Amino acid sequence: MTDRPEAHPQAQPDEHTVEERTVVVVGAGVAGLRTALDLHDRGVDVLVLEAAPRVGGRVLTETTALGSHVDLGGQWIGTGHHRFTALAAEYGAQVFRMETPRLPRLVDGPRTVGVTSPTFLLAGAALAAWEGLVRLGGPHVGRDVLVADLLRRVPGRARRLLRVLFEIASTADPERLTLRDFAATVRAMEGLTTAMTTRGGAQDSLVVDGAGTLAVRMAERLGDRVRTESPVLAIHRDDAGATVHTATGAVRCRRVVVTAPPPIAAAIEHRPALPAERARAERGMYMGSVYKALAVYERPFWRERGHAELIAIDDPGVGVFDTSPPTADGPGHLCLLVGGTDARTLDGLSPADRRDALLGRLAHHLGDDVRTPAGWHEKSWHLDEYVGGGYLAFPDPAAGGMPFPLGHAPAGAVHWAGTETAGEHAGYIEGALESGERAAAEVLAALG
Repeated sequence: MTDRPEAHPQAQPDEHTVEERTVVVVGAGVAGLRTALDLHDRGVDVLVLEAAPRVGGRVLTETTALGSHVDLGGQWIGTGHHRFTALAAEYGAQVFRMETPRLPRLVDGPRTVGVTSPTFLLAGAALAAWEGLVRLGGPHVGRDVLVADLLRRVPGRARRLLRVLFEIASTADPERLTLRDFAATVRAMEGLTTAMTTRGGAQDSLVVDGAGTLAVRMAERLGDRVRTESPVLAIHRDDAGATVHTATGAVRCRRVVVTAPPPIAAAIEHRPALPAERARAERGMYMGSVYKALAVYERPFWRERGHAELIAIDDPGVGVFDTSPPTADGPGHLCLLVGGTDARTLDGLSPADRRDALLGRLAHHLGDDVRTPAGWHEKSWHLDEYVGGGYLAFPDPAAGGMPFPLGHAPAGAVHWAGTETAGEHAGYIEGALESGERAAAEVLAALG
């Protein structure tokens, strides 16, 4: 069972200040902002309460020293992500296809691992077998088998390659995810091959100004209807609606939509108690671990000697992607992803030591210039107290597992959104948008 997040220390509700709203949305991530905008556009009086000092949740864009934009959180538009594509178009954002080869380069230290090597062939065979299990396995297949158990059956360095791929693609710990829950999660992410593919897969295209910038623009449309640094402490339901308690006051409303990830939402007190299925989801899931860094250069110099997309399987395992904007003269962006248990091994290092350790390993493959970026941006999402981790939350085997995607039946006046509840493309920005659209429609129907 995962530890329940701590409530904010200042958090004792002030019962003296009560304001009236029609709908309160808890969380200003993409799901919450989509919910709020859909309601606002239909004339509903809505208020968004966000605990963090910023909006965006699991998306975050920073501006580099060269004036370009880099995403430290979710960023990719995958094939079939039509809601994300429409959102970018709505705000006039330029979308471009990432510079990517047919296959990434596989490296182990200074050595390049060929596509005909035993490591590559064994890993490919195992992935094909896993894809079959994902597609054909029923709800009871693998309920007591951990992903780590599958990995132990694969010999040699192929096992290490598969572990690195799994942790980068999912951010989960192989020792804390059953085969059944892995299969359910991957099906919700449109399949294992899609989740691990760039061109034509889940990592196909990017937004020049950054996905996080779109979240900021969504919040700007809502104006003062979005309040940051406003953690929700309790939600008390009754027959007429709900009262949402914060550290600075209470809000009386007819409907509430909670969009925070389930392990983070567990810090909210509910009266009466939540239905058993939702309560078990909040206390029986954990967030994946992921470290992401962006190295920024005057130009994408590595293209002079080939592509930059590679998977390094020595410790820590890292995926490298060329996310440079589509300009002829630069800048160049290298995106580095470290997932799962490997991500946490970096926590004790300084930013400079992390940068040197990760970029120094790439010099043999991309050239010595990779060691000296013009800018370095990084974030360990599992250390973010407001998000708690990576792309999505996973069922903890200690809690007995649960259906995925999560159910979202309302609990009285309380509705649920967030990428974990998406019927399609769960784990992606697309899934967050889908869940927000669905939750807004539910609330509109309930309001009549």
